Amino acid sequence: MAIRRSLIAGNWKMFGTRAEAEHLLSALKTRIGRPTDREVIIAPPFTLLETASRLLAGTSICLAAQNLHWEPQGAFTGEISGPMLKDVGCSHVILGHSERRQYCGETDEQVAQKVGAARRDGLIPIICVGETLAQREGGETTALISRQVRTALRQVQTNFSSLIIAYEPVWAIGTGKTATPAQAQEVHAAIRATLAELSDRATAEMVRILYGGSVKPDNVDGLMAEADIDGALVGGASLQAEAFARIIQFR
Repeated sequence: MAIRRSLIAGNWKMFGTRAEAEHLLSALKTRIGRPTDREVIIAPPFTLLETASRLLAGTSICLAAQNLHWEPQGAFTGEISGPMLKDVGCSHVILGHSERRQYCGETDEQVAQKVGAARRDGLIPIICVGETLAQREGGETTALISRQVRTALRQVQTNFSSLIIAYEPVWAIGTGKTATPAQAQEVHAAIRATLAELSDRATAEMVRILYGGSVKPDNVDGLMAEADIDGALVGGASLQAEAFARIIQFR
């Protein structure tokens, strides 16, 4: 079995001014130092990417964007391309987040285009998949998420191991509800099985699969103890230096 380096990513969503970003990142750097056994990623809104890039210079913390457009340039008012993100210092990009799917109408096919663009432009995609409460209660979880993964990777032919998948049950995002470690592990294992079918088991064992959905200091340890949970995509708690540092320092 491959040894996967744990990864904790903080998605700031639509929060933060430059002053707030400076305060938060300064406090976070003081609390976590330079962890060597786990990776940390920060995903601020577009307006804070340059500020965050400057503040993270010389640290081991990576920078991610929250979205991108699949074209490298063009007449797409309000959009941001992969080359632009690379230019400002991003190494990763979150794609297909449930809020993008829900509020912006993103489809599985559009997510696939964006995954292809991220790979083309040298960015590591963090591909989000997840089900609603109605879909879970209807017994659709495994089939739905397998379909989301398969579609998202349609344009990816090789080197699956550099991809990151984030399972985020829609019913647990920002609601205070969290999938139990056992529930999350079941879905993570199903995702890894899908990846094995798309490539091979050895490659699937190298892919990191994150859990996202109201991750907090008081539940991260239990989640991270599961075999197929390799990290967390953290929302609200990543905006609090003390809470996010504790999540990063899970035991």
